[in-house]
Amino acid sequence: MHELFNGEIRGTLKTKSSNHSLSAGYNSSSGYMDNSDYKLFNALWQSNFNLDGSKIDVQLGLNDKAYGANTFYSAEYPNQYDEVRSIFTAIKGETNSKLKLIPQLYWNRQYNHFHLFKEGTPNIPEWYTAPNHHRTDVFGFNLNGQYKWKYGVTNMGGDLRNEGIYSSVLGKPLEKPDGKYTHSDNRSNISYFLEHTFLYNRFTLGVGILANYNTAFGDDFGFFPNIHAGYWINDQYKIFASWNNATRMPTFTDLYYKGKTHKGNSDVQPEKSESFEIGGRYVNHFINTSLTGFYMKGKKLIDWVKENPEDLWESRNLTNLDKMGFEINTSFLLKEIVPVLSSTRLNIGYTFLYQDKEAGELISNYVLDYLKHKLTVGLNHPICKNITADWQFRWQDRQGTYTRYENNKPAYEASYEPFGILDVKINWQLKQWNVYVSANNLFDTSYFDLGNIPQPGLWIMGGINYTLR
Repeated sequence: MHELFNGEIRGTLKTKSSNHSLSAGYNSSSGYMDNSDYKLFNALWQSNFNLDGSKIDVQLGLNDKAYGANTFYSAEYPNQYDEVRSIFTAIKGETNSKLKLIPQLYWNRQYNHFHLFKEGTPNIPEWYTAPNHHRTDVFGFNLNGQYKWKYGVTNMGGDLRNEGIYSSVLGKPLEKPDGKYTHSDNRSNISYFLEHTFLYNRFTLGVGILANYNTAFGDDFGFFPNIHAGYWINDQYKIFASWNNATRMPTFTDLYYKGKTHKGNSDVQPEKSESFEIGGRYVNHFINTSLTGFYMKGKKLIDWVKENPEDLWESRNLTNLDKMGFEINTSFLLKEIVPVLSSTRLNIGYTFLYQDKEAGELISNYVLDYLKHKLTVGLNHPICKNITADWQFRWQDRQGTYTRYENNKPAYEASYEPFGILDVKINWQLKQWNVYVSANNLFDTSYFDLGNIPQPGLWIMGGINYTLR
């Protein structure tokens, strides 16, 4: 990573009945390969008010980024460039009463300008005339309630959300263009939920249901029930299980996008999934470990697929997709058995996943490529007074393939190769000062994580933080 810069400033103000914070940050780099440069600016204001036990939270934020997309969308066009500006605001309340009410009002707006060829690219084809322009708005209101009584805790609520887009490519054609925008679409989503959790000694049982309706898909509400239960056998052992149902709406990109490499599909329907989980946990003064087994049955899962490397990517609903596997996570506080290892902690995690798909021989961009094995090991330990080291190792084996390109044209499908990455960060803390040096991908491993995007090699960074009190 070249010419990396990261700067941030944050300030807070506390009064008897309120807290206020304002932060701003700027990040930039010339990138680790051609056309991977970026500039990122963030600003966030937050205020929290306490009014006789009731609370009001207000926030306003801005995110502005411009970056070289390189092969992010398609390796056939390596000079892509994206500019995104997001503005968001929300106000949330919480009453201090036996029936707790939590209302929230929110609004997000995003401007996006996507360039298939960034400015200065030589020999731009005549068929390319202008970048894609999008403006999306998401606003809504939700009201949640919570009531604690002798039979447990009851939660209920509803959400009304509207999503709208004006675009030069996404949506339905406008009768009259609005500046750069020639297409638009709009949809509203209404959802209600009710959940009750029974509490009895060491046993908990939660039962709930979500009703969801979207104006763009169907005339009826969809219902998605869930159940979760847990039991502490004693102070150290816990067992738990759950069953959940969920849905996901296709994005405007899934429905409408048309370009030289991708083709949306207006017939794509919401995807649905049903998942089961069972597991256990053990905790004592030295170890905290959990083992979870899971199974997910997906119906009409949305993915971008194609039959041959030279074809366009097209959004589709996959017929069926089953996932099953297990996950184990363990944390050791080593000083409990070796006192000299003060504040030394070792974390180990492993996930195994298997997918059984009904999608023929389609080439997948997302869903059909999955991590079959993933191992993570983290070690945090002191080196000497005020200096600590944090080591993070990750090994993974991804199933599926990605399209290799030669001379910016799709050539063949290549399988993912397993790889391991080691990162380290050294921290020196002295009163209000914190000085750090980190090295990511310490052994400069070459690898592809997802898709045909080569990942960064050895990446060394350093920085200084100062807290003004």
